[in-house]
Amino acid sequence: MKLIRGLHGLEQWHKTSAITIGNFDGMHLGHQQMLVKLCEQARRLQVPSVLVTFEPLPHEFFAGTNAPLRLMGLREKLQYLSANSDIDCVLCLPFNKKLSQLSAEQFVSDILLDGLSAQYILLGDDFRFGYQRQGDFALLQNRAGKSSFQVESMPSFTIDDARVSSTKVRNALAGGEIEQATQLLGRPYCLSGRVVKGDQLGRTIGYPTANIHCRRQNLALAGVFAVRLHGVAGEAQLGMANIGFRPTVGGRALRFEVNLFDFDGDIYDQYVEVEFMTQLRDEQRFDSLDALKAQLAADERGAREYFAAVLS
Repeated sequence: MKLIRGLHGLEQWHKTSAITIGNFDGMHLGHQQMLVKLCEQARRLQVPSVLVTFEPLPHEFFAGTNAPLRLMGLREKLQYLSANSDIDCVLCLPFNKKLSQLSAEQFVSDILLDGLSAQYILLGDDFRFGYQRQGDFALLQNRAGKSSFQVESMPSFTIDDARVSSTKVRNALAGGEIEQATQLLGRPYCLSGRVVKGDQLGRTIGYPTANIHCRRQNLALAGVFAVRLHGVAGEAQLGMANIGFRPTVGGRALRFEVNLFDFDGDIYDQYVEVEFMTQLRDEQRFDSLDALKAQLAADERGAREYFAAVLS
């Protein structure tokens, strides 16, 4: 899968293409259906499939710190696409003031037609583009009538008559409804990052943790979870994770820590992926380290019972 960063990279693009455009935050089941459809059409037309996305996401550019929490970083998005789709190319456009002021007509002309030589464009039924979100499926239909490309709208994917969306996934995670998020995504929700050294407090109370550095300081979920960790020892490792501020020890910075069961290898500096299986509890403050240790023992029992039930 080829990655093109920015419009300057299109100077080397000399192919017609089949395109879809969007944020694709989380890569939920609706997104996955779009990717399948796009790749089918690309094969039919015998052209490369191209996914156009943005960094930062448009709503992050406009809302700043008030933007909804992101489900997926760019690296995680690219890893997912590379491993789970037949997409040939990702065009990642830096969403800045210049791009935000580009009219919808200019977006189509400069990027989709002149830049990518679009032969086919697939658009989600709710996606808008261009200055003040003036671009939509109707605009593309009108333009297609004057040009030599096809355009198609993808209806929303639904489960039990309810539309699947990134917002719905985000709300499920925030509410601790991990199983619902798994259903909407078609897979467990994942976070990835590199294992770094922490203050090693967990070792002193019998629960050593792998501290995972995420580029994002605001994550879409918080609390204590049963998890599976991938990226070490060649197989999934079972454990429990805490995402929060560690109020018992006066923590101030957000931490993402994983305690692995029945594993004591050195995994510092390894890049790992953590799957969230179920929430065990919210983060809470304890009056002493002994009380925290007792709760961690209860959390471990709960996680082990969960895995015994679902993996047996």
